[in-house]
Amino acid sequence: LPGCELTSSIKSYTFQVDEEDDSDHILALSVVCLSDGAKDECNVVEVVGRNHENQEIAVPVANLKLSCQPLLSLDNFKLQPPVTFRLAAGSGPVHLSGWHRIMHREDASFEEDDDLSEEDDEELPSIMPAKK
Repeated sequence: LPGCELTSSIKSYTFQVDEEDDSDHILALSVVCLSDGAKDECNVVEVVGRNHENQEIAVPVANLKLSCQPLLSLDNFKLQPPVTFRLAAGSGPVHLSGWHRIMHREDASFEEDDDLSEEDDEELPSIMPAKK
C-alpha cells in the first residue's frame, strides 16, 4: 500500500515505474487526509500528470481544512504512472494513501469488458437540435 506525506518542506512526491518495464501499472488514490500537527488552513493537493497529447496537466483533487474537511475518500481514483502529487497550497502535513497494481501483459486474465454493446448504441435516442 503506497503512501506519502506532503509538508511545507516536502511539497511533492512522484510515483514512477521503470521505463523498461513492459507491464501495465495502475496507481489508485484512496484517501487524502490531514495528519497530526496540521493547521486550520486550506491545503490543496493536486495531481500532475500527462494528457493524451503528452502535455503536463495539473488537477486539484483535494481541498482540506482541519475545521471542516480533514479527510477525503477518493474511492480508488485510478492514475497511470508517472504521476506527481503536489501540495499547491497550505503547509500540511497531508497524508496520501492508495494502492499499486501491476498487470503483466502476457497475463490472459487481463481483459477489459466493453460496457456498451452494439445493441446499446442502437437504443440511444438521437439528439435533436434546439428549438429557436
